[in-house]
Amino acid sequence: MLPAFSARRKGDLGIGDTLALREWVDWAADHQVGFLQLLPINENSAEECPYSALSSIALDPIYLAIEASEIPGLSTAEVANARLNLAAARAARLVDYPAVRLAKRTLLELAWSRFDAADAALRDEFARFTRDEAKWLDDYCLFRWLMEWHGESLTWDHWPASCQTPEKARAFLAQQRALDAPAVVYRLGYYAFVQWLCFRQWRGLRAHADSRGVKLMGDVPIGVSWHSSDAFFGRDSFHLDWWGGSPPESMFVHDRFLQQWGQNWGIPLYRWDEMEVQGFPWWKQRIHSLTEIFRIFRLDHILGFYRIYAFPWRPERNAEFADLSHEAAAERSGGRLPRWFMRPDDTAENKAANRSDGDARLRAIVEAAGSNEIVAEDLGWVPDYVRPHLAKLGIAGFRIPHWDCNEHGHPLRGNLFPECSFATYSTHDHDPLGAIWNGCQSATNLHYGHYSSREEADAARNADHALRILAEFADIPIPANGLWPRFTDGIQWRFIKVLFAANSRYVALAVTELFGLDDRINRPGTYGGDNWRFRLPWTLAEIRADPELNSASIKLASIIGITHRRD
Repeated sequence: MLPAFSARRKGDLGIGDTLALREWVDWAADHQVGFLQLLPINENSAEECPYSALSSIALDPIYLAIEASEIPGLSTAEVANARLNLAAARAARLVDYPAVRLAKRTLLELAWSRFDAADAALRDEFARFTRDEAKWLDDYCLFRWLMEWHGESLTWDHWPASCQTPEKARAFLAQQRALDAPAVVYRLGYYAFVQWLCFRQWRGLRAHADSRGVKLMGDVPIGVSWHSSDAFFGRDSFHLDWWGGSPPESMFVHDRFLQQWGQNWGIPLYRWDEMEVQGFPWWKQRIHSLTEIFRIFRLDHILGFYRIYAFPWRPERNAEFADLSHEAAAERSGGRLPRWFMRPDDTAENKAANRSDGDARLRAIVEAAGSNEIVAEDLGWVPDYVRPHLAKLGIAGFRIPHWDCNEHGHPLRGNLFPECSFATYSTHDHDPLGAIWNGCQSATNLHYGHYSSREEADAARNADHALRILAEFADIPIPANGLWPRFTDGIQWRFIKVLFAANSRYVALAVTELFGLDDRINRPGTYGGDNWRFRLPWTLAEIRADPELNSASIKLASIIGITHRRD
């Protein structure tokens, strides 16, 4: 698992890009790695979260490789000057989104201003792209133009009334065309131009990966941003007065809202009934576009295809409800409270109905995927009907070893994992394995046998239990004295070897786990900070040149061979 933003290459502009990923494709091919798992690459909304996109199809230009050889109209000197100006961002540990976006936007605007003078073959290619993709591209470009018109504001519900519906927005566009057609056409063309470049580079990366025998694995978020082009133009397909999320969880001991109400992701709910009547065209278009780039894709929060927890208020209002009783919250929210949509799994009849709903929705996606492969993120409180149903559809569900325990508290061994599964120790929402081990080790050993509070003792007991499950899964001896060792190189590679020997169809490591890093990609329920900003400390050239770092790649290739993963 390598987020696109995390890759680093010589000459990048402060974030991973398609040329950096091309290098990683070559690394994967050289080391017998079968696929590279990415996070979503659709255009981010304002909070820079890849799971809240402003379009279900448009790609994020932040991942464009900005080179004179890649972007028609730019000179080597202009790109070099941008690198110089971004020296601090390029060297930083984390992505500086504002600085990177501004630099890339400036260069892309410059390239578009010169595109009329580009080679005729390129201009013809761009014209074909705009014709072929018009079904989604026209609305997307109009939406981006409207954002620009309103000061780059994404909150279309706060735009003037003259632009707040698709019909009014198109009428406003017509009015502006009548006043200054060249200016309007130029701005709409810019957004189409940027998407052409995005699809051109990503399709090129797909072709290169295919030629090296490496699969790119994409990600389909369960939702899009409420303030998205999709929600603006496709209102019949969304419940815009309900916001999707997840139910209350006691594990969030330091967050009263999450304990009482759950996570409010702010995504609009789908009107599945309307989508089904139409034959799921929105989903089919979304999947078709995705499979032009990815041979495997992950369906985020697959449980939401059966039923989803929903909030009757926006995330911006969460603080209002943090300390309210259900009665007081209902009074404030017009009598509505967070609940399951369409129904909970509280009876056999409801379970059967939810399974039936999920079946219709997922079969449409399987049909749209064709020969491409599907993985389902089926984590959390998984209803008993979900995994058998996914297996029937041939969709691989997740297996996280230290979470898959039997009724006696023992982990399921890897040789017993179902073949139709995706095994990994962590996702972008969790600490990597080394951080999990060391965190538990510290909690267990810090005051061994002498705890100052019940909470401290409970934390140590839970940490010890987690370590015992991990150790049992990997056949690591449990220390007789009760003191756990720090996470060593030997422990790391023991875990990797045992995971790769599992019966699962797919096995994945976070890139951080391969190189022994403790960095985390995202902390659910939080915003900003380090989330979605992690960058690898090294370029691939530096990894290959460093004997210790390169040895990790060599060991991985050896384990892939020993466990017959590429046979």
